[in-house]
Amino acid sequence: MNPLAALGRLFLDFLAAVGDLSLFAGQTIIQGLRGPYYPRAILRQMVDIGYYSLPVVGLTAIFTGMVLALQSHTGFARFEAQSAVATIVVLSMTRELGPVLAGLMVAGRVGASMAAEIGTMRVTEQIDALTTLSTDPYKYLVWPRVIAGLLMLPLLVLVADIIGVFGGYLVGIYKLGFSAPDYLRRTFEYLETEDVVSGLVKAAVFGFIVALMGCYQGYYSRGGAQGVGAATTKAVVSASIMILTANYIITELFFSQ
Repeated sequence: MNPLAALGRLFLDFLAAVGDLSLFAGQTIIQGLRGPYYPRAILRQMVDIGYYSLPVVGLTAIFTGMVLALQSHTGFARFEAQSAVATIVVLSMTRELGPVLAGLMVAGRVGASMAAEIGTMRVTEQIDALTTLSTDPYKYLVWPRVIAGLLMLPLLVLVADIIGVFGGYLVGIYKLGFSAPDYLRRTFEYLETEDVVSGLVKAAVFGFIVALMGCYQGYYSRGGAQGVGAATTKAVVSASIMILTANYIITELFFSQ
């Protein structure tokens, strides 16, 4: 095959996928805002995304904060700048590591679950049954998950920031020999509102991405159990790539000079 033809086919397939995803997102938002609303479905998804994701996000955050404190101390010791460890831990957690790691963990746990659940409903024709019963699948299946992801991931990230900073505090006090008042003072000395807000904005965008990609891949899955498995894999991989891409774009918007 002509290499240019293959490249052109990949590019056209990419544009078609972007168009399908954009139409799916637009349809979800339009139909969801019109109502009727399903508060019980939204609450159930909020519990599933937020409460049940808390253990994995918390463990990831605390060990990340601890490792970050150790690595920062090791690096800064070469320049006699160990006092900056607390500042680096809190800024890294609130700006980058908190939202990104929480987003990736939720994508692996929740995104795969959404794709598998909705994909199973698709291949067993349950979504067609909802349409037959005059229930819009976008309103009943997709919109509650998108809203829950949009609302709960910032709360998860806020908790992850606190736990991660606490992990750095434990290592700094009990292993690296910092005094508690000095460590806390340096933690809050250079922390600004923009640092926390940027992380929460990222978290909201990441939550939207995770829910949207999980629902999209499941909604258009085909081919029985094999198709559902492929949709689950695509949901996690595509959500992770989009999270990393969106992370750079939002960082550029907030902190570019």
